[in-house]
Amino acid sequence: MAACKESIRELVEKTVENNLWRQRKCVNLIPSENTPSLFVKLLEMSDPSGRYAEHKTALKKEREALSGSGAMKGDQIYYYQGTEFIFEVEEKLKAAMAEYFGASDVETRVISGQMANEVVFKSLVKFLSKGGPGLPSLTPSGRLPLAMNNGLNSGGHLSAQPFGALFNFLEGEPVAIPLVKDNPYKVDVAEMLSLVEKNRPPIIIFGKSVFLHPEPVKALSDHVAKMGDYNPLVMYDGAHVLGILGPCFQDPLKEGAHIVTGSTHKTFFGPQRGIVGINIPADSPLAKLANEIHLRTFPGSTSNHHLGTQLAMYGAALEMKHFRDDYQKAVTKNARAFAKYLNDKGIPVEGGEDEGFTHTHQVVIRVKKFGDGKDMAVRLEKNNIIVNFQALPDDETFYHPSGIRMGVQEMTRYGMEEKDFETLASLIAGIVIDNKDLAGEVAKFRSGFSKMRFSFSFDETKGMLASILKSVFSDEGSFGSFVEALK
Repeated sequence: MAACKESIRELVEKTVENNLWRQRKCVNLIPSENTPSLFVKLLEMSDPSGRYAEHKTALKKEREALSGSGAMKGDQIYYYQGTEFIFEVEEKLKAAMAEYFGASDVETRVISGQMANEVVFKSLVKFLSKGGPGLPSLTPSGRLPLAMNNGLNSGGHLSAQPFGALFNFLEGEPVAIPLVKDNPYKVDVAEMLSLVEKNRPPIIIFGKSVFLHPEPVKALSDHVAKMGDYNPLVMYDGAHVLGILGPCFQDPLKEGAHIVTGSTHKTFFGPQRGIVGINIPADSPLAKLANEIHLRTFPGSTSNHHLGTQLAMYGAALEMKHFRDDYQKAVTKNARAFAKYLNDKGIPVEGGEDEGFTHTHQVVIRVKKFGDGKDMAVRLEKNNIIVNFQALPDDETFYHPSGIRMGVQEMTRYGMEEKDFETLASLIAGIVIDNKDLAGEVAKFRSGFSKMRFSFSFDETKGMLASILKSVFSDEGSFGSFVEALK
């Protein structure tokens, strides 16, 4: 008993220490991370976090057999009781995300961006196995004959590679989306369209992990429309840019993509889970693919779809709806300012100066002349700046990367503006170029950014937040003791 209590004490102490370091002392620049608001965190720890709500769309005969029973909610068969609340939340979340994407349908039950992508790949294989006019056949092994994607060395995401989520669904190697020679972060559109005509891949996967410029979705969509009976699935992995989709960056479904997938905790400031937005015209040969996506989610990929984070995701969707315009403008402006300031201070920035280096939240720097990317990332961490080391397109190996990848979204949310990123660029230059120890200066700088923006403030919601917190305690006495302990 004593040993267990000591382990608990140590766990709590180290948790608090890590919280204070990352939230009070560190400048967090990982482009795939964000801190959810207190509102979202409290929703996530609420009762649904321990519950199940398996459900699927009922067939006509199932609807008739179960009509009037508690198992039916809308057109869904629910296999657990006590799910009225989470059904309501899920329906509202689907509506909110459909509005956000401009989608006709949304699947919210995937629990990561990786799962979202894998569900789409599974669904396409299942869909094509049934055949249809203008649709390609699967290989004798039951796999996709071809795919087009952004290669890993070109910044493509792991999940869209043959050794990632595509592993069981693709025969052979994909066709790489070609890049502009003097800016390998932009697509060579003419060459891409030529390769599409030549290879006619059944799926074309846009989206990257190193994501600096818009993808040519509209150019592809317009070209495919002229190619007769060729009907590829156009998929956009928007994990990194999910929170800036729209006028400030690009609108992939409006531009002609059929599917947008993503994780919901990078530029979109929700909990860690995934999403699939669908917009396939009713007269498209791919129209019935949406149903396969729902079936491959449940029962095909998940049973418990993490109801606590789904409840929190709805809270984050409401925050995004309210703050979207201002947040997106701030993120994209800050990224471009940060890139310029870094470049001005002598650190080479990737992406093309004539393009403003970036159109997203990401900024990529080349640090090779100052040291190995991995070593530089460690040096920055010791100075309380958290970044990603990143292999650049001309690197021979991932083991000795030349680059550092950063994102401004989290620190933008904590109040940093363009002028503040100039100060940050000076600190980074001191650490990277001059090898200075600036940990104290960085911690002091970060201390000025502790109040979260683009979220419902504590003063606005303290009564509601207190009621959520009180409700998670099993008895009134425990909550009262908790409140007293905080005084």
